[in-house]
Amino acid sequence: MIPVEFRGFAWRHAGRRAQAVTGVDLRIEPGERVLLLGPSGSGKSTLLAALAGLLTEDSGEQDGEVLIDGKPAADQRDRVGILFQDPETQLVMARSGDDVAFGLENQAVPPSRIWPLVHEALEAVGFPYGVDRSTHALSGGEQQRLAFAGVLARRPDLILLDEPTANLDPEGAQDVREALRAALAETEATLIVVEHRVAEILDLVDRVIALGPGGSLLADGPAEAVLAEHGEHLAAQGVWVPGVPLPTHPSRDAGEVALRGEALALTHPGTGRPALDGVSFELRQGELLAVTGPNGSGKSTLALLAGGLVRPTGGRSTVPGEPRPLHRLPARRLATRVGSVFQDPEHQFVTPTVHDELAFGPRQAGWPKARIEARVAELLERLRLAPLANANPHTLSGGEARRLSVAGALAAAPQVLLLDEPTFGQDRRTWGELVDLTADIRDEGTALLAVTHDRDFAAALADRELVLGAGRIVEERRR
Repeated sequence: MIPVEFRGFAWRHAGRRAQAVTGVDLRIEPGERVLLLGPSGSGKSTLLAALAGLLTEDSGEQDGEVLIDGKPAADQRDRVGILFQDPETQLVMARSGDDVAFGLENQAVPPSRIWPLVHEALEAVGFPYGVDRSTHALSGGEQQRLAFAGVLARRPDLILLDEPTANLDPEGAQDVREALRAALAETEATLIVVEHRVAEILDLVDRVIALGPGGSLLADGPAEAVLAEHGEHLAAQGVWVPGVPLPTHPSRDAGEVALRGEALALTHPGTGRPALDGVSFELRQGELLAVTGPNGSGKSTLALLAGGLVRPTGGRSTVPGEPRPLHRLPARRLATRVGSVFQDPEHQFVTPTVHDELAFGPRQAGWPKARIEARVAELLERLRLAPLANANPHTLSGGEARRLSVAGALAAAPQVLLLDEPTFGQDRRTWGELVDLTADIRDEGTALLAVTHDRDFAAALADRELVLGAGRIVEERRR
């Protein structure tokens, strides 16, 4: 068990004028289990990255100190384990056992000790397969369990969890939370967890620290006391406080068909297994179709095929007025017909500034300069990105990056917008803003298809719901 301390800590990302956090003074005692709360952009992930020793000199400027057991965090990396939101970014080997062993090998643990530690860690997280299981064959929840086993195997004194269930379906998230509870019961390590959904994590912690903009301290104390005294204020700041009602947006009558998917299919190269198997649907103007189902059911594949971004092995996706299927359209023309927002916003950023990111689509569509600048100015203001116009998109917070990805997809004014997990990683305030924005886009007549695990998002906005399982439609619901 080790103490953690921030002394006047401030950090400014390279290329940014404003500091991500400033003047943070905080101490966490050995063995404490702490939930770090705060709105998107309050610096929670920055603080975890600092503790993990991931903020290098060439990535920004630091003031103050970050200490682990009285020594600089950068010198204590071997004593820290961190679990990120997206499990795929942490898995580096083809076999599950090798992936868990990877960190131990890099720490020069004797070979005779490595595999007993691997088996112990896999058992601790309830991993359901043997060490030879392919990492590519795992569901999202199974991948996150494996990644957590890799953290535990190293026996860290400090465990950092950065929204460990945010990227999972409800079933996968519950599996991971159960694995966390079981594994944490067997260790005395200090724990710091960042999680937007407070209710699901409260039983793992004994202290709550709530941050405001720039890492300022809003509240600190036992969970029940903090939520009872500051719950309303925290909800207004973006924290998912249990029991606070969420908005809904009743829809209007849908218009004409804006996009049609006909028997869409995609087969995995090499294996011959279908990722999507003959899915047909219609998407109408002014409606939102929610596509739901467990991890691996084909939801994201459907969005890629529907948007013309991947060539199907069967079927086609079309829009009225275009005789060719969407995957055959030139990129310039496709951008004005269908906009796509990926699950990971950073996967679609292609320019060095927020301003240029918003201008990219209209430029590709051949818009005149004056029209481009007017559209960019409108979107910067509408999505509260104006202060970040010259920032590098890759330095944005999760909420800011999501808003930019939606704005970028809207920039060329497409008639159809496809969203893959649009509320991933959002705090309560940015979630509400994104729901309001999506409702406005829908009510203006845009046809929307949203792949989502977020039941609240679907309840607030969806006109219809398409439930997938094993690459096929298992149910269609009208809401």
